[in-house]
Amino acid sequence: MPTPNAMSRDQIDELRAIAERVARRAGDLVRDGRPDRVEVAATKTSPQDVVTAMDLASEALVRDLLRAARPGDGVLGEEGGFAPGSTGVTWVVDPIDGTVNYLYGLANYAVMVAAVVTPDDGAPDPASWTVLASCVHAPGDGRTFTAGLGAGAFLGEERLELREPGPLELCLVGTGFGYRREARALQGRVLGELLPQVRDLRRLGSAGLDLCTLATGGLDLYFERGLQPWDLAAPSLVVSEAGGQVSGLRGHPAGQVMTVAGHPARIGELRAILESAGADDPF
Repeated sequence: MPTPNAMSRDQIDELRAIAERVARRAGDLVRDGRPDRVEVAATKTSPQDVVTAMDLASEALVRDLLRAARPGDGVLGEEGGFAPGSTGVTWVVDPIDGTVNYLYGLANYAVMVAAVVTPDDGAPDPASWTVLASCVHAPGDGRTFTAGLGAGAFLGEERLELREPGPLELCLVGTGFGYRREARALQGRVLGELLPQVRDLRRLGSAGLDLCTLATGGLDLYFERGLQPWDLAAPSLVVSEAGGQVSGLRGHPAGQVMTVAGHPARIGELRAILESAGADDPF
């Protein structure tokens, strides 16, 4: 099984190129194949948490392209689950991040593809994986973010470098909401405690693009509960390679319980508020 230290810069660059090529191909399918009226194919955690036929078609295409490019690798996808491989590299795929935006014809959605290595043969877990390379492609507006471990993060050809934001009360904070009623009740209470302490809040509807927007300086901080591995893999590398941090609360890594991201100079202040507000309380 390969380790991050054993991967050469050329190998990282190759994985990044594959991630971008695959994400762009799937993005073309998603954008150009969108009918005038998108129908819900299925729901997940609640009637509001939807899957469209294009989610399924996009992931099928991504799996086919990855199988052709690197036939021994594993794949973990939001719709198709985990298919283990033999090389130690697993691709983590979100075929449409921001499906509700896509459903309504809003441009803030993305195809996300990342290559990770894990310490064992199980399904990739944000608590233990190392993300090697990634792409977050937004077909609705053409933005393409890429990153490679130790090789930087980019928006197109522009290298991203996170700048230190002002004081917390002047920070613009991004977030997202769960689809279950009890989750939203807790999140609403947390927002009530946070909002008076920051400049403002934004909810754009795609966790991946929120995190990438943070890496460009379009947001100062970000937090969200309920993110799955496919929500985190690709954009978390963009943030970290741009000089930001991605973590959980109370010393835990980022994951489903909580993800917090931002510049190292401010992320601790946001974590402290979220911990005090019980943002990771059971519901």
